[in-house]
Amino acid sequence: MSHPLVTDADVEAYQRDGAVVIRGLWADWVEPLRAGIARNMDEPGPYAAENLKPGEGGRFFDDYCNWERIPEFADAIRHSPVAAVAAQLMRSQSVQMFHDHVLVKEPGTSKPTPWHQDGPYYFVEGQQTVSFWSPLDPVTDATLRCVAGSHLWPKPVLPTRWLAETSFYPDEDAYMPVPDPDAEGMTVLEWALEPGDAVAFNFLTLHGSRGNTTQNRRRAFSLRLVGDDARYVERPGRTSPPYPGHDMQPGQRLREDWFPMLRGA
Repeated sequence: MSHPLVTDADVEAYQRDGAVVIRGLWADWVEPLRAGIARNMDEPGPYAAENLKPGEGGRFFDDYCNWERIPEFADAIRHSPVAAVAAQLMRSQSVQMFHDHVLVKEPGTSKPTPWHQDGPYYFVEGQQTVSFWSPLDPVTDATLRCVAGSHLWPKPVLPTRWLAETSFYPDEDAYMPVPDPDAEGMTVLEWALEPGDAVAFNFLTLHGSRGNTTQNRRRAFSLRLVGDDARYVERPGRTSPPYPGHDMQPGQRLREDWFPMLRGA
């Protein structure tokens, strides 16, 4: 059954471009998610990071894998329409939790989010994947930017460390260099967004964002979900998130006691 937030054209665009905007996905959850981000920033988890070098203005905070300890996140994930929307976009019977991610650019943070694909950082592969990037403040210039069709590229993009700007894994030959989509004339999709809107994009969609040079906060809640064909894969180093001690083997579905099913079996 289709969800009223998603049209057939949205699904076609998602499959073709690897990114689409879903208006009002979290419309009823804006205030709870804002409260959850405040709680997350007050009580950061073990993976929390500040992504600015000394002398760079503003603040760029991020943290992930906190939904089980932050009730506002858990409630939104469990009780919002996000799983139904994800199933449609991925064309998947099942929807499984992967992780949450909070990214906050405070006013005057000129540093951009570098161009990257999420997939190479993760220990999961499959075409049925979706990330929802959801601002909790109105955004225009500091919105998410996605390269259309990049989820279908034959070779993944080199994952790098945002702060150190070094390669994430030792074997750089397995990856293509990080492109410059604007200089190379690629089709870049971006949308002005209101609180509660969401950009849905595939784990292999190249994306980034500009700095936040406005006088307004840019709080974003991201949710990463996987579908029927997603399987555990080994990487040549520590993944992000790492999930130490998971004991999964290549080719297995993600273990459901750590990554619960939100829809289907």
